[in-house]
Amino acid sequence: MSNHPTILPKTLKLIGLAADHGGYELKQYLVGKLREAGHEVIDFGDRQPKPEDDYPDYVVPLARAVAGGEVERGVAICGSGVGASIAANKVAGVRASLIHETFSAHQGVEDDDLNMICLGGLVVGHALAWELVQTFLAARFSGAERHRRRLAKVTELEGKMTGAKNSSR
Repeated sequence: MSNHPTILPKTLKLIGLAADHGGYELKQYLVGKLREAGHEVIDFGDRQPKPEDDYPDYVVPLARAVAGGEVERGVAICGSGVGASIAANKVAGVRASLIHETFSAHQGVEDDDLNMICLGGLVVGHALAWELVQTFLAARFSGAERHRRRLAKVTELEGKMTGAKNSSR
């Protein structure tokens, strides 16, 4: 267990979750735990486990909702968490990371303003996943100058990448 608070703050209410078949069961568990804790949850799917589904079909709509401010934070789950992280980070404004331990769950928010956590449904168990989500949701961006400076560089790079993609069409 971590030394960091795992009580979900009352100010953070609207959480989005998405998973493919590899993360479906863990997503269902986390949806229940979040609702029990008093959070409103938007489930971006999958609504039933289908081996032929593809994680981008669920993770990208969640990432767009996070980037657009429709949900406050997002939790994306696939078998390993890697694909969910890759897909989520293709959406401008999303800062997603694969997290399987508590230090990064809070430090990613505090230093890097992480707004999506990605988990491996075939990698982490229920208890650890719940602890990671609670830690992620309880953390707040520090706003320190060095962190804002670094994020500005990432945002600038993101803009250049988006512009390059648009100009090649």
